[in-house]
Amino acid sequence: MSTANNTGTGTDTESGIRWTYAFVDRPVGRLGAAQAFWTAVTDARASETRGEQGEFMTLLPGSGDACVKVQGVASGDGGAHLDFAVEDVDAFVGSASALGATVVGAHADWSVLRSPAGQLFCAVPWHGEAVRPAVAHGSRLDQVSIDIPPTAYDTEVAFWERLTAWDSLTGSLPEFHVLRPPAGLPVRVLLQRLGTDRPAASAHLDLACADIGATSARHEELGATVVARHAHWTVMRDPAGGTYCLTGRDPETGGLPRATPADNPA
Repeated sequence: MSTANNTGTGTDTESGIRWTYAFVDRPVGRLGAAQAFWTAVTDARASETRGEQGEFMTLLPGSGDACVKVQGVASGDGGAHLDFAVEDVDAFVGSASALGATVVGAHADWSVLRSPAGQLFCAVPWHGEAVRPAVAHGSRLDQVSIDIPPTAYDTEVAFWERLTAWDSLTGSLPEFHVLRPPAGLPVRVLLQRLGTDRPAASAHLDLACADIGATSARHEELGATVVARHAHWTVMRDPAGGTYCLTGRDPETGGLPRATPADNPA
């Protein structure tokens, strides 16, 4: 939810990030509901499940390269996280660690890390992904919003700025900060300062919608429920219990429609 316009150009070579994946993290026991819902929302088809418990699934778009995956988590209510597909996983992990991240899981060719404020993310090999999927039913899942405790906000913003080396933009409200990737990368980052402290950061997904009302109605038909309606965004809960937001942004660019006032916080 921000006023920044997604007009960056070029490919991210400074940080080595060549592609991004948004992960829908939901409890293992509700994974089937999450997979069915998000497959329909993104107008994709489900890949074969992977992992020891079948906990991983990729949403395969009708055109372009995949950029959304669903993962079952063993504890908690889930949320969202980012995977950065990079040219050199070891180099990226080293840079992230030098900036304050902690490695919590090292695998053969990928790693799980935790940001200074506690948000998980992964570094994975880039396999040539380059084509962004098309807008689906007037909306696009294009943003991971990291919700940050106020005491950790400045440090966390600085961490993600330096990690990604993306365009760094203030949002329409003091609590919003946008990291806009180069053109072609499918997922951007919104850093949102919470009003009260909590032990660690968390994350949720945002969809850019040409018509929030129409998108909300479609999602409700698919089993989602409305949590709260605001002037320029709507908070939803999917059938697996996870919350996400529908925001009044241009699905093609990620920015606000030209006719929208500059102080629109969506």
